[in-house]
Amino acid sequence: MALEKITSVSGAGVYVPGNEIDTDRIIPARFMKCVTFDGLGEYLFYDVRKNENGSDKDHPLNDSRFSEASILLSGANFGCGSSREHAPQALYRYGFRGIIAESYAEIFFGNCTTLGIPCFCAAKEDIEAIAASIEADPSVEITLDVENERIRVGDQSYTAVVRETARKALCEGKWDMIGELKEGESQVAAVVGKLRYMAR
Repeated sequence: MALEKITSVSGAGVYVPGNEIDTDRIIPARFMKCVTFDGLGEYLFYDVRKNENGSDKDHPLNDSRFSEASILLSGANFGCGSSREHAPQALYRYGFRGIIAESYAEIFFGNCTTLGIPCFCAAKEDIEAIAASIEADPSVEITLDVENERIRVGDQSYTAVVRETARKALCEGKWDMIGELKEGESQVAAVVGKLRYMAR
């Protein structure tokens, strides 16, 4: 089965302000002792969302107005620090399907793309305008148009930048290299069969 072609994603948004939000803040290292990624969403932004006794801190993800958000907005160099794959996995398992930020750490960006999460780069003033729209109406629909590199928020439209390699991979359904490899198992087996050093 071919991978899904991700030409656009839509949903409600939430703004988590700040620059240099690193992967340890996104998913603290102590929660990475997992066999699968399945439960990581529960620990997303844990140390800035929770007190030591487990009660909620004042944080956008704890605000019930944004409980349905699937588009995350943030600042510059989002996902910096350790290259842990768990950070994009935690975002995905929480329910995020798109990100808007000023810029991204390189490896984090790549790991998001291989999960099918479009990472849009937008100007600071546009992110602030989108954040104001979300604050005024948390249910306002945000659409990330991957094909045309546009962000639509209600009746407003903003220019964005999607790295061409990522845009092409998402739109053509070639964003998961492991998935592509599995799709070509018969071709791999055919090549292996022709290699004399693989003969038993």
